[in-house]
Amino acid sequence: MLRLISDNTTIKFIRLKTFSFSLSAIFSILAILSVLLIGLNFGIDFKGGILLEVRTDKKISISDIRREVSNLDIGEVSIQDFGVKSDYLIRVERQSGSDDAQQIAVEALKGVLSKAFNNDIEYRRLEYVGPTVSKDLISDGVMAIFFAIIAMLAYIWFRFELPFAIGAIAALLHDIILTLGVFSILGLEFNLSTVAAILLIIGYSMNDTVVVYDRIRENLRKFKKMELKELLDKSINETLSRTINTTITTMLALGALYLIGGQIISDFAFAMLWGIIVGTYSSIFIASTILVYLNIRRNKESES
Repeated sequence: MLRLISDNTTIKFIRLKTFSFSLSAIFSILAILSVLLIGLNFGIDFKGGILLEVRTDKKISISDIRREVSNLDIGEVSIQDFGVKSDYLIRVERQSGSDDAQQIAVEALKGVLSKAFNNDIEYRRLEYVGPTVSKDLISDGVMAIFFAIIAMLAYIWFRFELPFAIGAIAALLHDIILTLGVFSILGLEFNLSTVAAILLIIGYSMNDTVVVYDRIRENLRKFKKMELKELLDKSINETLSRTINTTITTMLALGALYLIGGQIISDFAFAMLWGIIVGTYSSIFIASTILVYLNIRRNKESES
């Protein structure tokens, strides 16, 4: 039977706590600085604009379309191809002025596209996102992430105890900060799909953390005289095989989604892939290791 991780691993994770905390602190600071100085590449969902989806039987390179559109003087234009047929998703920044200015930009864009595709084109979707809606979406996205973190804090506090909840929230914040940082550094589009990916990352990371915490609680009952560092190492090693196997199988599915799913969902798949990697790391090296510095009660009353 093929086994990636032996059931009898004895890796000393706690010995690496200084290195892992320092590494996480450095990358977290870099991520925060990147978000503050460079910022996030907000999509139309968050900054407003025009989205146009078209389909045609004639395949034209994105560079050729962009060259034609560049003469329109309508600001930033993003073009993606996706799907089995020649489908294109075109995003245009919001035009200054009233709704008439948006309509003029759309008509001008349609004229250029009809010329490029010799009128062999189908307009499948047209969406406008105004500044008010985009601001509401930003606030709703932030509130969704905030309430998800609060809910996870309450759940872990109720199921275990406060030190475990602190460790879990530290890991979640670590995952979110690094995800925002990599999107800022790479200039990937940050939209509602990315917010959904972050919420999924929170759920995945928390699930992974709970598995380790369950084993830690069991071992606290079984080995009442074992040194805490040794007990934490034992608990992490006992769940390591499950953690790695789950991570790899999930990454295989997301990897296929990223490679062959098309541009339309590539950023979402990338966010999930990145989040799962840092989530697996944080459940071991942040959420579990930080318990060394917290006051875990080891009496029977706290373990019931």
